[in-house]
Amino acid sequence: MNAIDKAGTFQLGTRQVKRVGYGAMQLAGPGVFGPPKDRAAAVAVLRAAVESGVDHIDTSDFYGPHVTNQIIREALHPYRDGLVIVTKVGAVRGPKAEWLPAFSAEALQQAVHDNLRNLGLDVLEVVNLRAMFDVHGPAEGSLEAPLTALAELRQQGLIRHIGLSNVTAKQVADSRKICPIACVQNQYNLANRADDALLDQLAAEGAAYVPFFPLGGFTPLQSGVLSDVAASLSATPMQVALAWLLQRSPNLLLIPGTSSLGHLHENLAAVDLQLPPDAITVLDGIAGPAST
Repeated sequence: MNAIDKAGTFQLGTRQVKRVGYGAMQLAGPGVFGPPKDRAAAVAVLRAAVESGVDHIDTSDFYGPHVTNQIIREALHPYRDGLVIVTKVGAVRGPKAEWLPAFSAEALQQAVHDNLRNLGLDVLEVVNLRAMFDVHGPAEGSLEAPLTALAELRQQGLIRHIGLSNVTAKQVADSRKICPIACVQNQYNLANRADDALLDQLAAEGAAYVPFFPLGGFTPLQSGVLSDVAASLSATPMQVALAWLLQRSPNLLLIPGTSSLGHLHENLAAVDLQLPPDAITVLDGIAGPAST
């Protein structure tokens, strides 16, 4: 038994995965573009994550692009039984590292085949469609055409399950009329709780919610309140932020990312941290009344 088993499991598609996984985005170079400074270190972090019990890795072929998937293949292929690799499509990187929409049927087909090739897989377990109406956050717009294209690839046997990323509650509801939705992956953390209602709805329906940037992403969480709670519990602020997410709802699957072995083990140790009710009350106040 691994320590992270304490956090339990939740269903992702047709698989039960541990609630603490690993996000591979930081394995690429600065700005998620180009190769990492130390490829061997990236390989070592991935192997350590899996050896520590992680069975859910989140990636995308537009990280790098292609870089993180190629490192995952180098580090972990042939993949051990039970390892679930989730990827994203719907964007490409421009020559200046821009994030550009790639929603056409041809672009999505190309992205799926790129993921299959670079990961060394015959079928992708879960493919999240990343909405790109606003690169910085969810914005309304129809996902019917790209979802229909992905559903066709699913019928061809190249994809087992389809999820959504960077989407609104309306887009989730509309998408379910086109195909089953295995999970929703949006930004959510202590300071960004706009998805509270959507999260609770998905929990009631037994669907997984995967918060990206659980530690703040490109702008790490900075809070005196968080630091004070962490100090009182002899933990790091990031461990407290992850523990808060684990206790927030049982359908939350965490994918904290890092390129550091030390930070990896620090993140995984968050499963040992049980936040007392008074700490949760204080932490809940970080986002402010606008999120409730």
